[in-house]
Amino acid sequence: MREAAARSLRRGLERLRPLAKNKTLRYGVPMMLLIIGGSFGLREFTQIRYDAQKLHSKMDPALEERIRKNKISLESEYEKLKNSDFDDWKNIRGPRPWEDSKSLQEQQQQVLHSKPS
Repeated sequence: MREAAARSLRRGLERLRPLAKNKTLRYGVPMMLLIIGGSFGLREFTQIRYDAQKLHSKMDPALEERIRKNKISLESEYEKLKNSDFDDWKNIRGPRPWEDSKSLQEQQQQVLHSKPS
């Protein structure tokens, strides 16, 4: 009885041996499982991220009401800027990474105050 079971098992393994040598089954199927399984896993992780963002982005109802009342449109901002005078501006250079910003600002302030003419 045991010998028959052992022979049957050997025959089954001999039939599977060519399948084990098949490169598609050996490398392709696990790769496809990783790709497909990974996409499902990533979907779950990104869903967790978006759910967390929804929880953190909820605003105070009073603040939401103030935002709704203060409707600012592009046209209203344009009207504010349309009457502004931009002809008397000064171009002030910022400090370089190797320069001391405080001393450069003091120099520029001295130059601006000394040139009122």
